[in-house]
Amino acid sequence: MTRRDFVATAALAPAAATAATRRPNVVMIMTDDHGAWANGAYGCKDILTPNIDALAAGGARFTRAFACTPVCSPSRMTYLTGTIPSTHGVQDWLVPDDSFGPKTRNWYEGLTPYTEVLAKNGYKLGMCGKWHMGNDDKAQAGFSYWATIPGGGGTYRDPTFVVNGETRAMKGFKTDLVADFALEFLGQQTPANPFFLLLPFYAPHTPFDYQPEAYRAPYAASQFGCFPRTPMHPWQNRGLAKNHDNTLSMQAYSALISGVDHNIGRILKRLDETGQRENTLVIFCADQGWNAGHHGVWGKGNGTVPFNMYEESLRVPMIWNHPGKIQAGLTPDPMVSSYDYFPTILEYLGISVPADKRRVGRSYAPFLHGKHPQWSNRLPSEFFDLESDPGETKNAIGDPRHRKQVETLRSELKSFFAKNGAPPLEGWRATTKQTLTRDLPIPPKP
Repeated sequence: MTRRDFVATAALAPAAATAATRRPNVVMIMTDDHGAWANGAYGCKDILTPNIDALAAGGARFTRAFACTPVCSPSRMTYLTGTIPSTHGVQDWLVPDDSFGPKTRNWYEGLTPYTEVLAKNGYKLGMCGKWHMGNDDKAQAGFSYWATIPGGGGTYRDPTFVVNGETRAMKGFKTDLVADFALEFLGQQTPANPFFLLLPFYAPHTPFDYQPEAYRAPYAASQFGCFPRTPMHPWQNRGLAKNHDNTLSMQAYSALISGVDHNIGRILKRLDETGQRENTLVIFCADQGWNAGHHGVWGKGNGTVPFNMYEESLRVPMIWNHPGKIQAGLTPDPMVSSYDYFPTILEYLGISVPADKRRVGRSYAPFLHGKHPQWSNRLPSEFFDLESDPGETKNAIGDPRHRKQVETLRSELKSFFAKNGAPPLEGWRATTKQTLTRDLPIPPKP
């Protein structure tokens, strides 16, 4: 080794050591209205998701992951704060006035978003996609890069974004554009600091107004076998009823998912090209599920009036992939909720945070390391035997043979909410200041 080589090697050593010992990067990908069922990795071979499937095969695919509520804004707030809706105060989707503009507010005020914890621990944060949690057009919660569409919805063709405070009328497909901004953020990162990229796609949420032909073409002759053709539910939300047994809606929903999958591939390719993939944890999840004919419903929890809590409305994909750190092919089966994400991501990254009794979740990080700690698998709602009746076709809540078990579950449910400061069910409106779009009756107990 020449003297020049020795000096050059010595100069690089501290940087190399720092890169090797610093915390991993994180890319958290979230879809909208995307049930676990609507992915190849979860058994639906009619919807093409090769990149999502590869993440699942190479990491941990949770088989029983749920959103704590089947509506977008409150579910996202729960992921962000680790608290349930009656605590953070967002009980339904935020209407435009509550989302941005002069009447909006900081809906997580007084709570600590996990992203702020990451920022305080040296992470550079970028948010590209759907926020829909208030002050949508302003960077917040520790993020320094911000690209979103205020209000959380709208057309897929030629949308208008707000990018770091600047309004930009864009040309193209919204899903592709979200990924373009994500790639721009990744291009700004250096080895000096770990980064956290929150990538919440708008798809496959309605409207089904536009999908590029490249994403539609694979479904031209599809039989859409993953979409049940059951009679329409009598409680079907009339605004979504037009999608029932509609092949064009099935094609649109599938194409929107494939558009997300294609762009996940773009992100993974960039991580590979820049040598960052091995030190990057990639998480794939959804804000809540979606029925596409399941139970005779098109939509999520508000796909029916009154709202429903069907399995497909709540069950979401949850995949963690970190090469060399998370064993390939894991299929953990604890029943985890979106409020468990807060403690899990911080524990996985080795970051502590002051306790807050308002957070109700538990860390499932040990499962990511192949361990099997004790875990309670309760998610009380209606009474279905999900082992023998996974389609929730037989509501046995009125069966006298199960009376004691139903009473126990109701007692546990009441105790859970009382312990965490929620009012009685009939008083749930008292926990929010948002504009509620419906004043729905509570169905009588069976």
